[in-house]
Amino acid sequence: MTGDWQVRPVRAGDFIAWLPLWQGYNAFYGRAGDSALGEDITNTTWERFLDPAEPVHALVAGEGGELAGLAHYLYHRSTTRIEMTCYLQDLYTLESARGQGVGRALVEGVFAAARAAGARRVYWQTQAGNARARKLYDQVADHLGFITYSRDL
Repeated sequence: MTGDWQVRPVRAGDFIAWLPLWQGYNAFYGRAGDSALGEDITNTTWERFLDPAEPVHALVAGEGGELAGLAHYLYHRSTTRIEMTCYLQDLYTLESARGQGVGRALVEGVFAAARAAGARRVYWQTQAGNARARKLYDQVADHLGFITYSRDL
């Protein structure tokens, strides 16, 4: 891999190449064995990316036909803005591609897509200990100091 990354929206034919990235992302965050991320979730998520009526989108990055990373993002309303806000939900690159600019290319791809959609803010979360990713994030965005809470219902 040389780092000449092409970032583009996923296409229907990308599923087989996207799936290992998705599985790697979930394994990275310790969700590989989580029954909530079974085949039905994976398939539904993939179908949403291809449905123009859905607010959920996916970009992939690669070179020479090989995919090296993914970014999933969605648009939603906010109580603090009139225009839609973009949430970068998932970002993952192959271990072999890390440090070569693929993560930055994907983040910039989401920024461009959000601008084109009329959004004026992109935000995301990462684990506090994800130092490698945070090094990039600190270069491309402001950390606002929020702590995330979650509860499954």
